[in-house]
Amino acid sequence: MKTYKNIAAAATLALAAILPAAALAQAVDVLSEGFDDIEVLPGWSLINNSVLPGEPWFQGSAEVFPAHLGAPTAYIAANFFSAAVGEGAINNWLITPTLDLIGPTTLTFFTRSAPVAGYNDTLEVRFSEGSGSDPASFDTLLATIGGATPYPGAWQEFNLALPHVGEGRFAFLYTGDAEVSNYVGIDTVSVLSVPEPSAYLMLGAGLFAFTMLRRRQA
Repeated sequence: MKTYKNIAAAATLALAAILPAAALAQAVDVLSEGFDDIEVLPGWSLINNSVLPGEPWFQGSAEVFPAHLGAPTAYIAANFFSAAVGEGAINNWLITPTLDLIGPTTLTFFTRSAPVAGYNDTLEVRFSEGSGSDPASFDTLLATIGGATPYPGAWQEFNLALPHVGEGRFAFLYTGDAEVSNYVGIDTVSVLSVPEPSAYLMLGAGLFAFTMLRRRQA
């Protein structure tokens, strides 16, 4: 016959085996944005530090290409006019609200360009701990899209993982030389955060301790 100790150990191991599924079930959608109307983006920051500054991020144009989801204009876009008169260095920031990340996190979004021969766009995805919006604080580079490689010419999904726990913000930086840049869009942004497995391991330890207490009381 199995002892209480063996039963408790088996139960704890069983709990550990289902941790990934349990964590997934507890995943929290901390951000979901489809850019239906960029005049209503609570907590987002749009900062154009181009030289010289031109147009900030704007509502997508159905005439250039339609949105990934929703109405044809339901996405956010930036183009070479980010720098004044389409000349100079582009440095155009789109920063998410402050997010409470409770464990391993995934940023998902769709992006594409309007490909034109001889032109290519560059988008950097960055992260900063805390709640600040100073572009200089976004020193964690998660991905570079385009630049040395062709920017996607059709909507493409990107999934970027981040282990940070605590407050933080993601940033999309449209950058590069305005004279060789064109137009990009971003749509269907979401951030999914999963509780740390340690929380479930603590639950397993509690189960073991409870079983042992019952054993002593028997």
